[in-house]
Amino acid sequence: MKITKDEISPVDVRLTVAIDENDYKDEVTKKLKEIGRTHAIPGFRKGHVPFGELKRRFGKQMTSDVINDVVYRAVVNFIDENKLPVMGHPLPVEVKEVIEDGNQEFKYDLALIPQLDVKPSADDHYPFYEIEVTEEMIDEQDKNMRKRFGKQEPGQEMTEDGVVKGTLMQLNEDGSINSNEGAIQVTDGIVFPLYFKDKEETAKFAGKKPGDKVVFNPWKAAAGDAGELASMLHIDKNIAADVKSDFEMTISEIIVSVPAELGEEYYKMVFGEDKVHNEEEYRAAVKEMIAGELSQNSHILFRNQFDKAMMEKYGDMQLPAETIKKLFFADAENPDEAYKAQENGIKHEIIETNLLKALDIKVEADEVMQMAKFLTSRQFAQYGMAGIDDEIITRYAKEQLEKPEIRQQLTQQVLTSKLYDTIEKTVALDKKTVSLDDFKKIAQEA
Repeated sequence: MKITKDEISPVDVRLTVAIDENDYKDEVTKKLKEIGRTHAIPGFRKGHVPFGELKRRFGKQMTSDVINDVVYRAVVNFIDENKLPVMGHPLPVEVKEVIEDGNQEFKYDLALIPQLDVKPSADDHYPFYEIEVTEEMIDEQDKNMRKRFGKQEPGQEMTEDGVVKGTLMQLNEDGSINSNEGAIQVTDGIVFPLYFKDKEETAKFAGKKPGDKVVFNPWKAAAGDAGELASMLHIDKNIAADVKSDFEMTISEIIVSVPAELGEEYYKMVFGEDKVHNEEEYRAAVKEMIAGELSQNSHILFRNQFDKAMMEKYGDMQLPAETIKKLFFADAENPDEAYKAQENGIKHEIIETNLLKALDIKVEADEVMQMAKFLTSRQFAQYGMAGIDDEIITRYAKEQLEKPEIRQQLTQQVLTSKLYDTIEKTVALDKKTVSLDDFKKIAQEA
């Protein structure tokens, strides 16, 4: 067997594989005899089928299969031995249904990943904008967290997010209670004024107390949504949208949200055991939490600016366009248009591949596990379950990693994260602290 390489362009290679019978005939013989040993063939005892009969029945297809396998393995080995940076897989120039016996040639086209002279260094300067954490941000975060970890209980007066319970009575046009047969009366009504779509209807409940009466219009409050009306008035959805009259609600109870009180129990629920001990440490921890969340925006903006700089510098790279179209867009209605739409994305992946190689970025299994545990822990925290035991977090993370698609997704996530973390440590970051509003303007301009 002989393989020759023709460089059609710096990124397009054609391999020609020349074979003769000696390259495959022994393998064909071996597989035909294996069929005779393991298969029951009508008219013959298993293991006693004459070789000539095996060759007559299966020789043509077996020869074709073996040649295909031998040639393809040789191509793959050639790529590995010569360390060719192939994109996708070797693409046969001609696909033959059945390959005849004898000496012959096979050709494969390879799309090579462009090799870019890219390696970030401390001589490369990039702006890095950090967002200032204000006292107002800390106050707002404190308010939201204490509300989330708070409780609901009966209140003496309506609050912004209060839930109102009571009776609902349908009214006539003159404002009197409709006592006709079929009039809608709800004895165990519950309404959520905060979520009314018409804020004028919401305002009617402001300052109300248990025992007060409120006249409002459910149809306006729900903006005519039949599902919401059906739930509020305890009626069939099919007729709900046609109920447009006012209702009088006699308030029996108002359920209000009571924020959690600052103290050891609350600190433990939010931050875990023995992390925060007083209000000063609490506000410092909240500030750190906000800074951590906002920093993600800073890193994302840096990545976008870095990617943009890379595209400006290397975006004119030569691509094996025709081979890429055949590899990845052959089934598209218009391969040329499909390729054009994805061209920048392909270039971005090529730049990233070159960066990973230049910076020697690799991912270890324990790093993927740590990412899975971090995401699992964060998901628990979103449901108010902070400080979950590590054993439980690890068990949930392992269950997620047993799913191949999630493992692959997290591996890529770790790879990308490590790449940009390394880039940030390698290049010179010109850091500047800005307000959130200024950051938004900078991000929009970028």
